[in-house]
Amino acid sequence: MKFSLSWLKDHLDTTASVEEISAKLNAVGLEVEGVEDPAAKLAGFKVAKVLTAERHPNADKLQVLTVDTGDGAPLQVVCGAPNARAGLVGVLGLPGAVVPAGGFELKKSAIRGVESNGMMCSTRELELGDDHDGIIELPADAPIGTNFADYHGTDPVFDVAITPNRPDCMGVYGIARDLAAAGLGKLKPIAVQAAPGSFPCPLPIRTDDPEGCPAFYGRAIRGVKNGASPQWMQDRLLSAGQRPISALVDITNYVMLAYGRPAHAYDLAKLTGAIFARRAIDGETVLALNGKEYTLNSAMTVIADDKGVHDIAGIMGGEHSGCADETTDVLLEVAYFDPVRIGETGRALNLTSDARTRFERGVDPAFLDAGLAILTELIVEICGGTPSEVIQAGTPPAGTKVVVYDPALSEGLGGVAIAGDRQREILSALGFSADAQFNVTVPSWRPDVDGAPDLVEEVVRIHGLDNVASVALPRADGVARPTATPAQKLERKLRRAAAARGLNEAVTWSFLPEAQAAAFANGNADLWTLANPISEDLKVMRPSLLPGLLSAVKRNVDRGADGLRLFELGRRYLRGTSGHSDERLTLGVVLAGEKAPRGWATGKAASFDAFDAKAEALALLAEAGAPVENLQVMGEAGSKFHPGQSATLRLGPKTILARFGMLHPALLKQFDVDGPVAAVELFLDAIPAKRGAVGFARAAYAPPALQSVTRDFAFLVDAKLPAGDLVRAIKGADKANIVAARLFDDFRGQGVPEGQKSVAVEVTLQPTEKSYAEADLKAIADAITAAAGKLGAVLRG
Repeated sequence: MKFSLSWLKDHLDTTASVEEISAKLNAVGLEVEGVEDPAAKLAGFKVAKVLTAERHPNADKLQVLTVDTGDGAPLQVVCGAPNARAGLVGVLGLPGAVVPAGGFELKKSAIRGVESNGMMCSTRELELGDDHDGIIELPADAPIGTNFADYHGTDPVFDVAITPNRPDCMGVYGIARDLAAAGLGKLKPIAVQAAPGSFPCPLPIRTDDPEGCPAFYGRAIRGVKNGASPQWMQDRLLSAGQRPISALVDITNYVMLAYGRPAHAYDLAKLTGAIFARRAIDGETVLALNGKEYTLNSAMTVIADDKGVHDIAGIMGGEHSGCADETTDVLLEVAYFDPVRIGETGRALNLTSDARTRFERGVDPAFLDAGLAILTELIVEICGGTPSEVIQAGTPPAGTKVVVYDPALSEGLGGVAIAGDRQREILSALGFSADAQFNVTVPSWRPDVDGAPDLVEEVVRIHGLDNVASVALPRADGVARPTATPAQKLERKLRRAAAARGLNEAVTWSFLPEAQAAAFANGNADLWTLANPISEDLKVMRPSLLPGLLSAVKRNVDRGADGLRLFELGRRYLRGTSGHSDERLTLGVVLAGEKAPRGWATGKAASFDAFDAKAEALALLAEAGAPVENLQVMGEAGSKFHPGQSATLRLGPKTILARFGMLHPALLKQFDVDGPVAAVELFLDAIPAKRGAVGFARAAYAPPALQSVTRDFAFLVDAKLPAGDLVRAIKGADKANIVAARLFDDFRGQGVPEGQKSVAVEVTLQPTEKSYAEADLKAIADAITAAAGKLGAVLRG
């Protein structure tokens, strides 16, 4: 938000310098992003008088001027302004000056063969207005040779970043209140003079949507004369980055920027019947003041008359009922709109405005009467006219609340002890009131204050965050204990392991478009939808990490990436059974594009497949401490994955630790990703915790005294039998002797019956006390054959 120093002093009686005001704004939490110095922008421009004006010898529309700059040596300047003439006092830009509007530096040059030593400037070129029809004409007694910045007056402009929780500072008056509370001056009271009505309001006013528009106040003013607003008001608006339009429009903008109270003025002659707030009709359209037509729906609140919609309530007025130069009668609207409804409507229409910014954050519901009175007073003073009686439709919500507060919290939560009387003084300066028991009544313009911690923040920031002493945390004697939690250690370990495996870490949004989130959810009921999202594209908390990674794949592929190995470690969010967000630690991996580039030895480039995804899943689960040797490959990974090319890794039939495989082509099409993509999701929250161990030292390494023995077994099994099930059965056949089992061959073809496959397994046996005898090996082999036989496996001869 921008405002000038003079505008601030309209509401704050202070002698503080620009530097002091900037420092204090930062100190109370209103970050100053910059201070514009008009004097710097106008450097090199002087008040000058045109002595002579003659026609350019080589151009009909140009004149050659002789200009007095006050130093006794007139300069020759070529000018094309129609009002340039001898005797005119204007503004001359000298060589070296930078024109504010264009940003270009003036230089001595020849224009159509005639030397020009500068430029006579218009108000638009100096960013002092929109007039570009001619050069600036100053009073005849303007001091020649004076720097124009000194003559025009310099009014520094502050650019302050207002956080979303401070709607009270969306007006200059609210900022002045904070500065006054911080001791930088005295706040001037708002001078509100009630303007009694001289006649009944000619239009009925009502609200047919009490949820979206609880209160709608209005009155008519007849006999106004629209035109240019006063220079002081134009200066205020220009300092805020607003373009002056006309007196009626400028007055509503001025009240919005000064007091944070949006309002609207309608041309009374363009309204038919009653004016009222209602829900829009699905498919209804309105042509807004920005010249664009918007299609509305029944979830939106509008201001309409008996003929149709005139205003997207609280966001933007309609073009056909706005005030023009010929307007003589106006209807003023000062209403309170539901902030949630305003936010939803603005996002749905992709429409932003200064009014929406304020209504969405929350305007003062108790400022309707005062706002209407200020508007009326300014219009009557500037444009004339006679006001009607006020119609108050509906009732604004009660904007005040009472918070039970303990002054000791300033030290307990804020870290600084402040006397109770001083805290009461600070709260009073900010508009709060506290009784003897410190029951604090919150003012209507502070919807962000809900509890005692908010009051601590108010007290401490005004007292001064610099006054909060830096105190070291208490530390126990001896060796410091680790501060990282087991979950944090696990995350660090997995990040290192994934990076070591050649994966690149990605950090994506925790919010997704609803369509992308729904693609990875079991249903919309499981989605966690934000009540007040940043935008429609960031509306739903992610139920999976894969949508964000797929979007990253799309962006990288579009920029020419050949092969991508991305991982992300973060939380996915599901709606819990109690209605609260359920956060679950997850690791996602996507493998897209080329696994290996084309080459003379391999020919075409190799692509990733489901087994690459499985390898990543097992390796990372092992790093996470999961018992990978006990995991089972079971079932499909879900409808998001390719049938027959995906599976889950489970610890028992119910505990799913991971899903992996190739993503479904239909899903990839939804994300506009070409080519196959392998993906992994590790559900780290499902990994069972390790049993507590006695002590922290590892057991001494004791290698076996005897050499291990390997034996190979080949079985004929049903082609549909997972090889992992057979390997697991073999390992469990004799746990005392079998230390490992590894699949090394899967053959289907000549010599193998139809519908079967030949699976070869290498079994590692480890003797303990003595070497194996033939009888021992036969007994173990028989046990292995018997265990495999339970799965229908037959030992090949």
